[in-house]
Amino acid sequence: MDKLNHRFTFHLLLHILLLHLLSVSGFDFSTTPFSSGVSTLFGESNIFRFKDDRKLQLHLNQYTGAGFKSSQLYDHGFFSAKIKLPPDYSAGIVVAFYTTNQDVFPKTHDELDIEFLGNIKGKPWRFQTNVYGNGSTSRGREERYYLWFDPTKSSHSYSILWTNQTIIFYVDDVPIREIVKQEEMGGDFPAKPMALYATIWDASDWATSGGKYKANYKFAPFVVEFTDLVLQGCKADPLEEVVAEDCGAQRDQLIASDLATIGEKQRLAMRRFRAKYMYYSYCYDTQRYATPLPECVIDTELRQMLNEKGRAKFDERRGRRRRFRNGGQFIEAKNDENQDDD
Repeated sequence: MDKLNHRFTFHLLLHILLLHLLSVSGFDFSTTPFSSGVSTLFGESNIFRFKDDRKLQLHLNQYTGAGFKSSQLYDHGFFSAKIKLPPDYSAGIVVAFYTTNQDVFPKTHDELDIEFLGNIKGKPWRFQTNVYGNGSTSRGREERYYLWFDPTKSSHSYSILWTNQTIIFYVDDVPIREIVKQEEMGGDFPAKPMALYATIWDASDWATSGGKYKANYKFAPFVVEFTDLVLQGCKADPLEEVVAEDCGAQRDQLIASDLATIGEKQRLAMRRFRAKYMYYSYCYDTQRYATPLPECVIDTELRQMLNEKGRAKFDERRGRRRRFRNGGQFIEAKNDENQDDD
């Protein structure tokens, strides 16, 4: 019992330390009312708005999912919302929070994705980020991670910062991924104005463990809740060839902000997150890309933790599975190359 208590205390202290290291001052942006900021994408009957105009729910049932999109497109910006994911069994269900311009440029679209990949109760939640520029869908740049908390118990912030030089994904105030534009990327770095989208839909064929676990509508409706929407950027017409002067000024302000510069403590937090919670990265997938793509910065520590498929290795030396704190309990996840079959 003493040994068990010691182990529990150790993991609790480690969790608290990680949260402390990952905490930075909150982002100071005004929120956008849903009525003025977004419009229906699909599934109007499954979109639920609230009187205060600061909260919106998307539902998925056996008939349809739902989605919204920002009413405007933006020439770069900061896009954020607090999101609470569906509880209990949600395997096969994808909740996506992303920017794109696919409606305007179907063959040369840009896209920045955060996608939650459904879950089985008691397992650590998985999610992925991805980047496309100028229709470069054949060169996927996805990374996959575990969350270090239960995203169904309370709302957490998920954010995308996009400038003409940098892309940073945040969970709460934690930078989890940074892409710095390289000249060799060419059009692969997103450059055209994009809108923000959010959707919930059935992706049973691939979402959870490569399609092993399907959506079960006995648990419907599946509800995802959004609050504190932030749409910070210059509204732009994607068909205009010249960017408005005020957009250039706003873009420069965003580049100069603390958001666009990862400080020493934040960088340490990002490295720790990636070492502990990232279980796939295209940058380390040498079977897919014999030569890493231009923006990849290879971390020697991560290189040792990921195999040639870019997936986390099973920790044979320590002889146990990774353990995560979730809802007050520690849960286990096998960390081998077969954890996802997609």
